[in-house]
Amino acid sequence: MLTVRWYLKYSLSYRDLVEIMEERGLHIVHTTIMRWVHEFGQELDKRIRPYLKPTNDSLRTDETYIKVKGQWKYLYRAVDSNGNMNDFMLSENRDAPAAKRFFKKALTSSHNQSPRVITVDKNPAHPVAVQQLKDEKVVNQETLLRQHSC
Repeated sequence: MLTVRWYLKYSLSYRDLVEIMEERGLHIVHTTIMRWVHEFGQELDKRIRPYLKPTNDSLRTDETYIKVKGQWKYLYRAVDSNGNMNDFMLSENRDAPAAKRFFKKALTSSHNQSPRVITVDKNPAHPVAVQQLKDEKVVNQETLLRQHSC
């Protein structure tokens, strides 16, 4: 669990963690740590969520395509302007329903403030999802949606 926590908390690679554990007398293969992260990451997330630092009112989101257990998935991520992790979600799709699920999860978490501004990439699903959440009153009507080109 220590290697999983360190991998999720700090900017360390699996091979960095192998080296750290070898200094402590444990011989672990980097792919084993990767499997542990995939297996226990969600449970760890669920247990630590109540203890996370509050985020500020500026939210930046993006998504990337990663391979998980041999299958390609979209990893949605949100951070505040200080770099604190707001939330993340894995999804098979990169569409409006997936974006809406992600924003709803990120914006209703107990440690997050209601954002003043949400910065998104050029994904056309994001404005649709945010507008739907505004209509459902999950997001304040005054929340500004800003798009950047990356």
